[in-house]
Amino acid sequence: MTHPARNQPSVTTAHIPGITLAGNSAGDPTERFVPVYLPPSYDGTKRFPVIYLLSGFASTGRSFMNYSFGRPTVPEMAEQLIASGQMRECMIVMPDCMTRYGGSQYVDSTATGPYETYLIDELIPFIDRTFLTLPERHNRAVAGKSSGGFGALRLAMRHPNCFSAAACHSGDMHFELCYKPNFPHAARLLERYGGSISAFLSAYESALKKPRNEFALLDIIAMSAAYSPIDDKPAPENMALPFNPFTCDIIEEVWKKWLSFDPLKMLEHDRYRDALHALNLLYLDCGNLDEYNLQFGHRLFSAKAKAFGIAHSYEEFPDSHSNTAYRYAVSLPEISKAIDL
Repeated sequence: MTHPARNQPSVTTAHIPGITLAGNSAGDPTERFVPVYLPPSYDGTKRFPVIYLLSGFASTGRSFMNYSFGRPTVPEMAEQLIASGQMRECMIVMPDCMTRYGGSQYVDSTATGPYETYLIDELIPFIDRTFLTLPERHNRAVAGKSSGGFGALRLAMRHPNCFSAAACHSGDMHFELCYKPNFPHAARLLERYGGSISAFLSAYESALKKPRNEFALLDIIAMSAAYSPIDDKPAPENMALPFNPFTCDIIEEVWKKWLSFDPLKMLEHDRYRDALHALNLLYLDCGNLDEYNLQFGHRLFSAKAKAFGIAHSYEEFPDSHSNTAYRYAVSLPEISKAIDL
């Protein structure tokens, strides 16, 4: 059944108290404002399945609302897909898991905050209490791109009781290829600040125009905060880099912690494979020109998933890592069919 297109998609803002995030060591706000797309037939009586759409690094849920000439926002895209009959009606929730370091990777960390717990134990129940959702696992999906794709895949693997479908667009994986190549550049940048993360962040945060050439260091700091926090140090030194900043040698103990988050490594565990087996839909895609080498990780993940008998769809497309939000037009219809049961 199709519905006539509205002049503008219906998007409301959910005010999440963020009780779970209280006292986070990064000093980030606890209260979060989360955009929620409501489908055309949302009238206060009918219930709908829900897609949790996770943004990439240095973005929040509001990023899905950004206007760009010639490119629809995600709510506009969903509205068009529903009107044309390609997508079934769903709510889309766009969480805010931003930190002072540019992102949380949607994991629990003492250096940032318990963002995984926040999503699973606070945000989802809040949305189910506040909106007319279908609050069952088989009516709920998680999706995202880049760090959001990593988060979506990891959350689906760790919380099979919450999600029955997952989509990972160019998600972080095969850390040997997607993170390690940036270590020398990050080390050179950090050397300008005497090896001090605090000095770098102070300069970066106070700059009216953020230096683009220093983004690689911010990225590595954020990943260190997510994957290798140090509990007994004050922020922002409460994280361990996976390399020696002077020699760039890998610190194996820290790197091992990082690798435990790699979806490729997670596939080695029965628990996570069982979770993927239980999904109604597992969708992955990646540009074959990805600057972070993610296409290689995705090819390997797909091959391993196939060997383990995990049903999934994997597609490559001729593009790089950036400005690929148009791929949601491929995944959203498939996700909607998988959770509209």
